[in-house]
Amino acid sequence: MTTAWRRLLRVCAGLSVVAALHAALNSRLLRRPPAVPGPVPRRVTVVVPARDEADQIEGCLAAVLDQRGVPDLRVVVVDDGSTDGTAERVMGVPDARVALLPATPPGPGWLGKPNACAQGAAAIDQASPDDVLVFLDADVRLMPDAIASAVAVLDESALDLVSPWPRQLTGSAAERLVQPLQQWLWATLLPLRLAERSPRPSLAAANGQFLVVRRAAYDRAGGHAAVRGEVIEDVALLRAVKAAGGRGVVVDGSTLAACRMYDGWPGVRDGYTKSLWSAVGGHPAAAAGVAAGLSAVWLLPPLAALTGSRAGLVGYAAGVANRAVVATRTGGRIWPDSLAHPVSIVLLDVLVARSVAGHRRGSLRWRGRTLPRAVDRRAASGAPSVG
Repeated sequence: MTTAWRRLLRVCAGLSVVAALHAALNSRLLRRPPAVPGPVPRRVTVVVPARDEADQIEGCLAAVLDQRGVPDLRVVVVDDGSTDGTAERVMGVPDARVALLPATPPGPGWLGKPNACAQGAAAIDQASPDDVLVFLDADVRLMPDAIASAVAVLDESALDLVSPWPRQLTGSAAERLVQPLQQWLWATLLPLRLAERSPRPSLAAANGQFLVVRRAAYDRAGGHAAVRGEVIEDVALLRAVKAAGGRGVVVDGSTLAACRMYDGWPGVRDGYTKSLWSAVGGHPAAAAGVAAGLSAVWLLPPLAALTGSRAGLVGYAAGVANRAVVATRTGGRIWPDSLAHPVSIVLLDVLVARSVAGHRRGSLRWRGRTLPRAVDRRAASGAPSVG
């Protein structure tokens, strides 16, 4: 090894150790839901955007309607142009608390999910600033106290938005390698206590699978109209809430909800390819740069360890410990998955490269819709019309 290479390796190994310590600290600071939440004293409306979710929507609604401690609960399912019978499944649910809303197609400057969420929020009769909005994906299954617990965290911590991160269910090898990187990234890189107080847009992490927000904060931020062209609309919504003077952060949702986001490598590949180019402030070059930095810290030491390098072995061990700590705290699989962390980073690099290339070619698609290379955020104003 050259002297420069040894120095670089030591720096990368040292950063891996520091990151592991930071993840351990974040695991202690991560806000947790109460064991026994009290009843929610105000109206809660759950908005479920659904596009071709016939296989998921009934299970999702059954779990929502089974919520405890939410006496004033309403559910709006926004059928976003489904062709698989999703609407028929919703209409077959015998509960007056559930309303079906056929979505108006996205207008200029709007992407599908923000459009559906905005219409669901706009359709609520006699909306009050004291209301709570819950945005929930159809493939999420809530535990019986999930909503009451999430609202309790919202109130007890004086926050405007909380993102209870569901326990991520995985089946295939690809899912086990890639899915845990979601929690690992924010647990490793985001200072949680600072993030919930700071208005800085870079200090934000959220998961649109399960978002809980005060109606007043949502309206003050401009709602989903403010993030209408964002591929990663969940993080963008939290940033909008912060910019409007609100506070929000990711919280422990591993005991509140579960979700199998993708099924197998094709789902993982296509799901992340559509959005990773936008993961760092909407700048493809920044996403590629962050991927390169992650590779330096969590790939170079393991490679050096194969040659007998002590610094490399320390860096690899710290990466494994980091991954294991986060998995323990977020309900993920710990062993032997944590040992394969370098392989996870390689797959992340592949997905980022595919995403950036697809964005530049304008070939990205999701759920039958072509994603534009760039969205003109001035093309639409105000909330979309409700169909």
